[in-house]
Amino acid sequence: MQSSLTLRGVTWPRMLSLVAGAGMMVASILTLRHFFEVNYPISIYQGSFCDISAFFNCGSAVSSPIAQILGVPIGLFGLFVGGLVVSGMVFNSAELERTNKTLSLLNLVGVLALLLYSVLWLKTLCPLCTIYYLFSFFNFFLFWKYGIDSDQAGFRSRFLRPSLKLFAVWVLLMLAGAYGMRQYHFARRDAMSGGGTTQVVEQYFALPTVKPPSVISTYWSVKSTERFEEAPVHIVEYGDFLCPDCLFLHKQLLQLRKEFPGKINVAFQFFPLEAKCNQVVEKNRHPGACELAYMAAADASKFQALNEEIFGNFEKAKDPVWRQELAKRYGVEKSSRDPAVQGLVQKIINTGAEFDKTSDKYAHGIRSTPTLIINDRMVIGTFPYAQMRALFQALIDKQEHKDSKFMENWAK
Repeated sequence: MQSSLTLRGVTWPRMLSLVAGAGMMVASILTLRHFFEVNYPISIYQGSFCDISAFFNCGSAVSSPIAQILGVPIGLFGLFVGGLVVSGMVFNSAELERTNKTLSLLNLVGVLALLLYSVLWLKTLCPLCTIYYLFSFFNFFLFWKYGIDSDQAGFRSRFLRPSLKLFAVWVLLMLAGAYGMRQYHFARRDAMSGGGTTQVVEQYFALPTVKPPSVISTYWSVKSTERFEEAPVHIVEYGDFLCPDCLFLHKQLLQLRKEFPGKINVAFQFFPLEAKCNQVVEKNRHPGACELAYMAAADASKFQALNEEIFGNFEKAKDPVWRQELAKRYGVEKSSRDPAVQGLVQKIINTGAEFDKTSDKYAHGIRSTPTLIINDRMVIGTFPYAQMRALFQALIDKQEHKDSKFMENWAK
């Protein structure tokens, strides 16, 4: 009897293939949802729910060059592949099964390429993507083991016999879906300057005010005035030099200080997520982060240059040899063994415990990076550039106009 997943009625392999296809679809939908939530949030409270650790997080994947292709989030392609697998398990068709078997191979190649790119280049792995990868591997295994033509000799006979007609229809449907998703993507992007951005600004001003930390770092990544509070936008940034989101924020600040010259002060509040110097961290999430903090704190006159070079060589900064060479170039080789430097960094880290706890499990109210105290209101994480720019503009307008009806006027 000819081997097949779909032509033998209801069998366990067929049901498992249905589960695999449905799993691919669910993972793809969640990935698409997360893509838009991170890039175009409509709320100041939306965060990265799948950031489990420095390695397992969605932030790097969502902001990477391959997160979208010509404006189309790659999650859409996975959704179409999973949808075809599900349809193939519902309908008995040899042509459809052969087409799905070919697609399972193509999908496997794509998944392996994305996996290698994530692990070797981005140095992270997206949990939602990983779920899709696992279902894709399982789906390929089922087609390889039980699928149609599995008893045939030769690779081409087993995997490369799709129905060209069905394959063409699938490609056309996917292109149509890609066009619609691209239009939706650009519509969301354009809307960032409208209601979504206004809502984020309004939510920021609705946040409760907090007291500034007892010790505000004298290491400023952006300096516009001598007194910290004199700048219309003054930020205490609890940051980590090896934090991907801090790198994202750093790039935003480089652009924002050009757009708003003389308006911004940013005090970099050392908060390395490494257990070596930070009691909040149970594991060494970012090995080397404490060493970089000590180097940056060794000489305030060299901080801005070090800050620029570390973030400008983010991947290299993870290498102990590169860090040693950096310390020699800046003459701060002894910083990691200097009790005065260690004590200063520890004093700044400890200010995180001055804020209200979010959990009894942690001693600090601040326990992730970046956490920003923007004009005495706490914001956790980052925003897309359009929203961050709008918030800065609103704060500048508020100080310059001092209008009691500021929010109503700004929203108009």
